[in-house]
Amino acid sequence: MAGGSKAGQGDGLLLGIDVGTQSVRAALFDASGRTAAFGTEPLETTYPRASWAEQRAENWWSATRAAVARALQAASARPDQVLAIGLDCTACTVIACDLDGKPARPALLWMDQRSADEAETISRAGHPVLRYVSGRVSPEWMLPKALWLKRNEPEIYGQATRIVECTDWMMHKLTGDWTLSLNHVAVKWNYARPDGGWPISLLNEVGLCDLPAKWPERIIPLGEGEGVLSAQAAAELGLAPGTPVAQGGIDAYLGMLGLGATRDGDVAVVVGSSTCHLAQSKAGVFGSGAAGCYPDATVPGMYTLEAGQTATGSILDWYRRSFAGEQARIAQERGVSVYEILDEQAAVAPAGSEGLVVRDDWQGNRSPFKNPGARGAIAGLSLVHGPGHVFRAIYEATACGTRHILEDARAHGLRVDRVFVGGGGAKSRLWMQIHADVLQMPVRLPRESEACALGSAMAAALAAGIHSNWDAAAEAMVSIEREVEPDPRNAGVYDDLFARYRALYHRLNDPA
Repeated sequence: MAGGSKAGQGDGLLLGIDVGTQSVRAALFDASGRTAAFGTEPLETTYPRASWAEQRAENWWSATRAAVARALQAASARPDQVLAIGLDCTACTVIACDLDGKPARPALLWMDQRSADEAETISRAGHPVLRYVSGRVSPEWMLPKALWLKRNEPEIYGQATRIVECTDWMMHKLTGDWTLSLNHVAVKWNYARPDGGWPISLLNEVGLCDLPAKWPERIIPLGEGEGVLSAQAAAELGLAPGTPVAQGGIDAYLGMLGLGATRDGDVAVVVGSSTCHLAQSKAGVFGSGAAGCYPDATVPGMYTLEAGQTATGSILDWYRRSFAGEQARIAQERGVSVYEILDEQAAVAPAGSEGLVVRDDWQGNRSPFKNPGARGAIAGLSLVHGPGHVFRAIYEATACGTRHILEDARAHGLRVDRVFVGGGGAKSRLWMQIHADVLQMPVRLPRESEACALGSAMAAALAAGIHSNWDAAAEAMVSIEREVEPDPRNAGVYDDLFARYRALYHRLNDPA
């Protein structure tokens, strides 16, 4: 499980621990952001009922131990070579436990939707703090999940001395101390420093006046703090006690930093099964169709705007599974990925796919319409169209979705100077060229594909005193491998396609 070159005996390394949904990844980087080695260990998710999803916190720790051991072995690294540790975890994965961290029940995973009624109760309160989340809270977030526990499992809620997130629990396992991450509480817990911190009146109104007593008092900004690895954790991880541990945060937000998007006007586009858009802004951006605009969530003194497309890469996978049998056969004969064949066929089709328009709302529209009932469509089919046209049109639709999100945010005051793209989708040169052409902006692609783990290593570099701030860490550790320039010949074609893409949404969703 090694990646890149092995560390020499005198090389200092930075450890990034990435606790994802499907696995824990431990990655060792040098001070320039190059991967020395990594290790992975899978995680199990259970689904007790429809829309429920749970994980066992004990498995996060056992998987971390295994992943770190593999990374150290792959790098041939000594414990004292690890200068500091950074951490990122899934957001709003909520756990009830005691002061020693012993879980009272399995954790409610981020995707768990059981608290929909509680989210509606909190949203109906109409509290002023909800302006940071475009007026509505998600069932995934802390307050709805805590309220669900109080209503449905009152004994567990009452006995729990801590109701926290995966990141908080992991920080306690690493350091022995209880803290909260400003990154998490600003984004998912309705904490707003400009408004004085916790929305106590909202908590009182919805019946959660006792919840703050179950939260640690210290709130620490991402990458900061004075945490160090405890003797017990060091023994279990095979590391040196006293190693600095940076305050952890949300995986996607560390991924944004791992792409180098640290400044006002920077936008990170993380393309995977879905696409997440994160932007830094000195001024708040309110009233847009984004999920929210969060003060001090990542960089102190700045807001982070978050938006997203529910389905992007997952639509490509749907097409592959449903219609790409012939391409799969060719790929097997040539010993390449089926997506390489699909890209070759899509590249032959002209920009605009000869009139095809796709709506990428297979799983609803997260931004900017916030319409979970929206559904996808392929319009304009004729006998001239083949598989390459359809696949290219899907690429174009997902890029149009990003353009729509950025135009909506711009209309509400977001400055967009630089666009960084990472994630699995960035491996497709054609898809990235289409993004640049549709956005009519250069697209920057980093050298390091493990953006979340790299972001955590950047936090470790701050904790070790190697860099003084995120900008300096990005300058030293993030390398832009290539920049995709837009083709001006396609500007008019994509302006027309974008107009038809937007119109199709309204034709499909607006009342007759």
